[in-house]
Amino acid sequence: PALHTLVLSRNALGPALPPALGGTGDGSGDAAPAFPQLRSLNLSANRLRELGPGLARSAPQLQELLLSGNRLRALPGGLLPSAGSPAPFPLLSRLDAADNEVAELGADIATLPALKSLDVANNQLRELPAALADCPRLKEANFRGNQLKDKRLEKMVNGCQTKAILEYLRAGGRGKGKPQRAGPRSEVRKKKREKQQKKDSGDGEQDEVEEASKLLVKVLHVSENPAPLVVKVSPGVKDVRAFIVCCVLKGVNLKPGNSLKRFLTMQTKLHEDICEKRTAATIATHDLQLVKAPLTYDVQPPDELKIVPLGRKEIKAKDLLRQLQLEAEEQRKQKKRQNVSGLHKYLQLLDGKDNYPCLVDAEGAVISFPPITNSEKTKIKKETQDLFLEVTSDTSLQICKDVMDILILKIAELNRSALENKEGSGSDMESDALCGPGNSNLPLVLEQVRVVDTDGNLKVLYPSKTDLATVSSLLTVIR
Repeated sequence: PALHTLVLSRNALGPALPPALGGTGDGSGDAAPAFPQLRSLNLSANRLRELGPGLARSAPQLQELLLSGNRLRALPGGLLPSAGSPAPFPLLSRLDAADNEVAELGADIATLPALKSLDVANNQLRELPAALADCPRLKEANFRGNQLKDKRLEKMVNGCQTKAILEYLRAGGRGKGKPQRAGPRSEVRKKKREKQQKKDSGDGEQDEVEEASKLLVKVLHVSENPAPLVVKVSPGVKDVRAFIVCCVLKGVNLKPGNSLKRFLTMQTKLHEDICEKRTAATIATHDLQLVKAPLTYDVQPPDELKIVPLGRKEIKAKDLLRQLQLEAEEQRKQKKRQNVSGLHKYLQLLDGKDNYPCLVDAEGAVISFPPITNSEKTKIKKETQDLFLEVTSDTSLQICKDVMDILILKIAELNRSALENKEGSGSDMESDALCGPGNSNLPLVLEQVRVVDTDGNLKVLYPSKTDLATVSSLLTVIR
């Protein structure tokens, strides 16, 4: 009854919820909740086709429900009790149902009073209900990858902020009368007046400075790149860690002050937060100059996979995990506590795997062993300027893309800080000064990377036209 988090992802649950989670019955009755304190439930990558209202009774305090990678056809579907019942899920703030078969998003989604984040990307939606605009706290929504009938709305979901999409739905949208344009137009006029007033009062210069310092990233398309990097995926990864997204980011400055340390800390925080402690996805960053292309994303048996882990000597994967487990036990004894830190807390993610995933370079060397470690061979140093970025997941492709979007944004933020010499001093500042003024606004160059199968057929290209939309309010992308 004290359980807070339950992860049941990557199993074979379905087509309905298990009885323990309210998969049978109508959710009525006076029985006590089975999971009265459950806050997070992860059911992603199963075989669920429907959800029953019993879940609302089994886990009434649920705050996060992850359903991506199933076969759901409607949402909320049977998740919500019938009319007249008490308000279900009063605390549910995140609902993730990407990569399903959802063809209908019901208007009763608005009855979730605490919903802040909704992800229904890569489904079969043709329409979005106007009731979405009535969700009082909805701040983030991902509708990408759906073939919407309203083509204007489809463009908006690929490039606009959630607020603009909800305003469009509230105004009626296409097929429900003419959009009420007076509201948005008056808002534009209001902003213009405010901008003119600031300019008249001397604040306009500050606005121009802020605009000039906005983060910039220029995308270099495969067709424009004389030597584009390609990652070939072997069939074996499908049953181990199926999804990978890669790209190249050039023009990074890690020299000033503690920029490198901040870069590594940022990566650790992303692993804890958006990557859900590496259970949803894992990030790997490499010095591009040390990467020998072409690359192969493959699987190898634990007693054959060899890697030179960061800060260690070459070792077989099987022996590395055993070594880390021994270190974890020693750490527990020394600190007299149950929790462990560093790589040790990710060891269970490979339990039961006959093969381990790895990224192999042209020389046959393993440069990445997700979700555990990178190789010392491609380690990033203060002198590194060009990065090869990799995100892998065994949950969904969309998670890889979302994590990559955030990673690029965070690197751009750190890079601007470094180039503005906020942390630089001494020789670092002098070397930056030699580059001339105004370099803090030079765009980073983001090169597309193709991921293909063994026959050369394209599996994924990042960044595509629809990628980076989630960070578009903070990042200007020059395509």
